[in-house]
Amino acid sequence: MALPIIVKWGGQEYSVTTLSEDDTVLDLKQFLKTLTGVLPERQKLLGLKVKGKPAENDVKLGALKLKPNTKIMMMGTREESLEDVLGPPPDNDDVVNDFDIEDEVVEVENREENLLKISRRVKEYKVEILNPPREGKKLLVLDVDYTLFDHRSCAETGVELMRPYLHEFLTSAYEDYDIVIWSATNMKWIEAKMKELGVSTNANYKITFMLDSAAMITVHTPRRGLIDVKPLGVIWGKFSEFYSKKNTIMFDDIGRNFLMNPQNGLKVSVKEARTVITSYMSSYRGYLRSRTSCFSARNHYDSAGHCSEYQTAYTWSSSFFVNLILYFLKIIAIRLKNPFPPI
Repeated sequence: MALPIIVKWGGQEYSVTTLSEDDTVLDLKQFLKTLTGVLPERQKLLGLKVKGKPAENDVKLGALKLKPNTKIMMMGTREESLEDVLGPPPDNDDVVNDFDIEDEVVEVENREENLLKISRRVKEYKVEILNPPREGKKLLVLDVDYTLFDHRSCAETGVELMRPYLHEFLTSAYEDYDIVIWSATNMKWIEAKMKELGVSTNANYKITFMLDSAAMITVHTPRRGLIDVKPLGVIWGKFSEFYSKKNTIMFDDIGRNFLMNPQNGLKVSVKEARTVITSYMSSYRGYLRSRTSCFSARNHYDSAGHCSEYQTAYTWSSSFFVNLILYFLKIIAIRLKNPFPPI
């Protein structure tokens, strides 16, 4: 009996109609290789589970109890693309300067047509509140891919894909911050990833709400043309009684996402670590308890769009909690003690 399946990968959906319930997970992966070019050993098929555990390659599709036209998400990278990712970064100014605060922000941030786009998002975008905003809490906005979730890893489970000690980080952050997830993908896949990571069901912290690509806007920049960005003004407009530029910080691996609100964004890097610093939790605690609440009056970056106190970057395989996130929280704490004048 044929078992039609729809697989989403790389922003596209692929229909699989030639497999039956007697075929195995490996057969499905082999077929997906012909469609996508991703080797079976590089593929991660989210949601394929047997008795709560990821399905092994020899499991028959019929044992997965899939309904016809079930949609699943595949993660993985072609070999040629992987070489580009793992190789040394090119000597290119656009790679180093993911966005140039001094040159482009003033032009983009205050442009009338961009502010009108934000206004439309505030009016039209529907936010599903998962847990009510809490009075007196700051706001932490987190990207997903490469920030919380390594979707190019060869790992198979959510535990292996997520940042080490992710849940400890979110538990600590939740004491002083409402937590919002914002990813440049469809909400269906955001929900799937958060479920896979165990974020949406964790009892120690709560996600206030999640935003998808529909909450983003497109802006024009002189150097890069049209790009999509994540304007925090959408959140501030919808929840003005709780959040503003004074109490919001956003982490993302793509710096240009902050173009509408650079003072409130912190770019996190996923390059290979050169230095290991182990005092994350104490620095993090100091930052969260900081008496200074206005993020927007601080400049977290140097002219190249990077945190200037340290140029250390971290890899997924490092053994401590936020080999990325908590380290950059420490850097913000340093900046709060040595503020720059507002731009």
